[in-house]
Amino acid sequence: MNIITSLMRDGLSYFPHIEFLNVIEILIIAYIVYEIMAWITKTRAWTLLKGLLIIVGFTIASYLLHFDVILWIMGRIATIAVTALIIIFAPELRKALEQLGNKNIMNIFAFDSKSSEDGMSERTVDELINAAFTMSKPKTGALIVIERNENLAYIEKTGILINGIVSSQLLINIFEHNTPLHDGAVIIANDRVSSATCYLPLSDAEISKAYGTRHRAALGISESSDAITLVVSEETGRISVAYKGVLHHIRNTDELLKYLPKEEEEGEEKKSLLARIFSKERKKVQE
Repeated sequence: MNIITSLMRDGLSYFPHIEFLNVIEILIIAYIVYEIMAWITKTRAWTLLKGLLIIVGFTIASYLLHFDVILWIMGRIATIAVTALIIIFAPELRKALEQLGNKNIMNIFAFDSKSSEDGMSERTVDELINAAFTMSKPKTGALIVIERNENLAYIEKTGILINGIVSSQLLINIFEHNTPLHDGAVIIANDRVSSATCYLPLSDAEISKAYGTRHRAALGISESSDAITLVVSEETGRISVAYKGVLHHIRNTDELLKYLPKEEEEGEEKKSLLARIFSKERKKVQE
């Protein structure tokens, strides 16, 4: 028995002492690695990364086989590789930094649950659905961006200020063929049509040839913000929704309703993290 205890003690001595902060650090690193890999797989960086992995594998093979000349050449190339990678990945790095800057971390500590993510009024949602399916029948192309938590003022400045109440008639007239405002995107913020003819960033993601420039623009704004973008195809009349870098095909009003943020009564799911914690503690005290 003493021998077993001694062996167990000796075996455990090889394991490092792990504290609570070490666990937190590991979780943070795991989250960062996951976010980086998720970002890479959604951009052109994934294709470039596969090419880099092939070069790294070739370098390792050259080292194992003692190809000295090849290793010398690779060593000289490595000195400028970092600068070259920054130049090659510049658009992707800019998008990643934009997404990081747009993350509203302070929502965790906010006690007021009201925000643009609470959604639009029921009337605005109904008007959007009516406009989308009305424009779908005659194949009137449309591009409607719904602002949520992340401010889209920089996008609104690229268009013409409207600041009108959301209505299906207004949206249909804006996107009618050969009208002055039909090109570009409409921005909806705070239950109002904020701007029209706005320019959106185009996505670099590979999409079906059945989709056009409107769909690529919808994906672009959904990749760089938390906005929900409604698209009506001018070629097919199909309705699509772009959200978080993914394009969803809409077949009926129920499917579209799922993606449109709608106002709800304040509940536990709408409160911030600290607000929920303090709410639970208050209930315990009352009990």
